[in-house]
Amino acid sequence: MTLFQCCNNTRIVVESNVDDFLAVSTLSALAHADRLTAFRLLVKAGSEGLPSGEIANVLAIPPTRMSFHLATLERANLLLSRRDGRYIKYIANYDAMRQLLTYLTEDCCAGSAEICAPFISQICLEKSQL
Repeated sequence: MTLFQCCNNTRIVVESNVDDFLAVSTLSALAHADRLTAFRLLVKAGSEGLPSGEIANVLAIPPTRMSFHLATLERANLLLSRRDGRYIKYIANYDAMRQLLTYLTEDCCAGSAEICAPFISQICLEKSQL
């Protein structure tokens, strides 16, 4: 559990259930240009997600190769999928992404708040919009 002090003196708590093994596994799934690009595209797409065929078209990746990459990201819990008629839509798992980012930054700053101030401000902004 990480406690952040926001610029408006509000304190927020962000929990992370990530350990070293899970972090390595998740980061490994992102350690390929096609998968990283697909994940970023799905983060931008929002909660509606995108069908796998559209992801393949946008990224100019053959559909079979894209399916392999999407399955890897899904196994790493970075993506969620749901059937939409004949298509499978993929959605970024924002909760898993936040937990990974929290894990990576939970020891940030070491007494130097200015290092993490931009990151913490962004977290506070997102929390206030929920």
